[in-house]
Amino acid sequence: MSDLLSFRNKFVVVAITADDARIWSTGLEKGTHPERIYAPDEKGAHHHIRQAQHKGGHGSDPAEHGYFDVLARELAQASEILLIGHGVGKANAMLRFTQYMERHNPDVAKKVIGAVDADLNALSENQILAKARDWFDWYHFQGSAITSTIR
Repeated sequence: MSDLLSFRNKFVVVAITADDARIWSTGLEKGTHPERIYAPDEKGAHHHIRQAQHKGGHGSDPAEHGYFDVLARELAQASEILLIGHGVGKANAMLRFTQYMERHNPDVAKKVIGAVDADLNALSENQILAKARDWFDWYHFQGSAITSTIR
């Protein structure tokens, strides 16, 4: 886990999936390495809902909420946050994180200035950073937040 001061007053990029979040705060240059926050391992966690219900979306996963809370604490000192994620509906961890923060941590939710849909499983870290740079350049050229699909 990072020292919370490492994100203080910085623009951060978060590539978020259901399994982990990669956070860049030191720059968007090629070769910059992220810090990682891992979601709890389902095999080691005890759930009070049947796994069939969990997979079918019939219940919320308390372990995911813990993951989102840890992620929110890490991001609390950031000045601006760009989220990059993928998936559709309940498979979209970026969307679930945003909704959870809007309800449970609105101060962090307000710092999200953009969200980019990208196939994270098919991208290297350098390709994720390239997408973040493209979005960052567009954002500063246009001067407003955007939710987009950058291919």
